[in-house]
Amino acid sequence: MARASELVATFLAHAGARVAPPADEALLGSLLERTWETARAQWPEVALAPEVFIRHLAESLPEAPPGSALEPLVEQLSLAELYLACACVQGLPEAIAAFERQYLAKLPELLGHLRRDAATLDDICQLARVKFLVHTPEGPPRLKSYSGRGALLSWVRVAAVRVALNLAASEKPASNEDEAEVLESLSTPEVDAELDLIKQRYHEEFRQALREAFAALPADDRHLLRLSFADRLSTTELGELFRVNQSTASRWLRSARQMVYEETKRRLQERLRLSAREFQSFLAVLDSQLDMSMSQIFGEKDALSRNG
Repeated sequence: MARASELVATFLAHAGARVAPPADEALLGSLLERTWETARAQWPEVALAPEVFIRHLAESLPEAPPGSALEPLVEQLSLAELYLACACVQGLPEAIAAFERQYLAKLPELLGHLRRDAATLDDICQLARVKFLVHTPEGPPRLKSYSGRGALLSWVRVAAVRVALNLAASEKPASNEDEAEVLESLSTPEVDAELDLIKQRYHEEFRQALREAFAALPADDRHLLRLSFADRLSTTELGELFRVNQSTASRWLRSARQMVYEETKRRLQERLRLSAREFQSFLAVLDSQLDMSMSQIFGEKDALSRNG
């Protein structure tokens, strides 16, 4: 067990303006020791370092008026669940196993009111698991944002419903406004006048060919591309979701994108009557713009998806 003075130093270093400097550090040390013991008591198999938990506690405290007593602020938190969430963010296997057993296993029942088929419900649960537990280049697992205010199971349910709503939104057909954005994205300052003219003439053909190419994919590949382009999952997250390594997820994604590219090209070639040189120029534009066009066609809303 860390000495009380070490816990006090850790706490004060991370609490910021939430807590005024204590008049008696010994009393604060005693409070932090009791808090630590209370928090870990429910999870004796989860060996989280006390300094790590106390730092997490300090960062999770609610804002309070100056001069507010610390003990009531701490007592209103669900300490045991805050401890488990902190340990999951740290990647401790015992904590993750407990979280899956006590919380994620209950998600199908908690989300039953959404009236989704079993396969879709399983996708939602798996995607929620990834968002809750996986570190990505964009940030830490979403469990880090659980502050201990309120029951963890309720927090998990609300967060999973948001995942379900975002996933449903990503699967809706693009609106006319979204389509206009797609067409606009096809123009870049670097394109010469001839290519720009080709794009102006064949916007509709490109858009239609891309949509048809996507619709012609197997369902698994459509789902993979939606997760990548609409929900913005990285290949690391996709690997976690499908329980494969990152390189396999990356290979699957490249393959699905290539199928869209080849099918879009085939359908364009059927529709357009361009010279060989014009068609090759058009393909260069297609290759450079495909990812952006797919993202916008699927209606991704980056800020909403990452913060929702």
